[in-house]
Amino acid sequence: MLLIGSHVGMSGKEMFLGSVKEALSYEANTFMVYTGAPQNTRRKELSELRIPEALALMKEAGIEQFIVHAPYIINLGNAVNSSTYELAVEFLEKEIARSAGMGSHILVLHPGSHVGEGKETGIRKITEGLNQVLTADTPVCVALETMAGKGSEIGSRLEELAEIYEKTIHSEKLRVCLDTCHMHDAGYDVVHDFDGILTAFDKLFGISQIAAVHLNDSKNPCGARKDRHANLGDGYIGFDALSYIAHHPVLADVPKILETPYIPLPENPDKKVPPYKEEIRLLRRDVS
Repeated sequence: MLLIGSHVGMSGKEMFLGSVKEALSYEANTFMVYTGAPQNTRRKELSELRIPEALALMKEAGIEQFIVHAPYIINLGNAVNSSTYELAVEFLEKEIARSAGMGSHILVLHPGSHVGEGKETGIRKITEGLNQVLTADTPVCVALETMAGKGSEIGSRLEELAEIYEKTIHSEKLRVCLDTCHMHDAGYDVVHDFDGILTAFDKLFGISQIAAVHLNDSKNPCGARKDRHANLGDGYIGFDALSYIAHHPVLADVPKILETPYIPLPENPDKKVPPYKEEIRLLRRDVS
């Protein structure tokens, strides 16, 4: 069975219950959510999120797992601004606790950016932060996301993530989230050699370390290092390659999450709507 869903929102009176309802409206059987706005640290108390009702609805609908994404403002790689780094460590710890409180076992994290200090320094800071946060009893695994390599991002090469693994004391609490757009933009040939990518990944980490796949097309050619998502089939990766990844037997139990752009309504181009229900249906139909 294809394990497929999308990013969903969480707001208003229904909060997390509304997130589950949104996922079900797309006919999804998994989903990804932020615990609050990804651009800031403002968060409601867990008691306000309607978690028991959301989990009950998930159980009724047969949704067994979902993913939380950490906010973009967390930058463990910052060696320039100590307050920014300290905020990142502190808030990551809180997001882990919130993820566990909501019932998720995976928190996806952008590894960080070295902001001009070089990859070696950035990786050192990232692992320092992870070593402050992760313990043998941490109830959630942090899934390092593969990045496109724009600016001073760390994680555009699998070897960089492997180095973070190597230097993290409790690396058993780490996982990896593969983002198809990011890997394509970083120069990986996800169109013609995805199996080769999996082989390389297996040698570095072991396939079991893949916790999630962000399934996105790309508006840019391979190696552009720009990170601009496109709808399935509308970019340089193409629908066939993305469907191949979605249905790959090695990834059968791995949640695939759509983060594709909202699309304008034909009758009202100024209004944009989520494409996820149709994209999920297209993927489910393409079982060849």
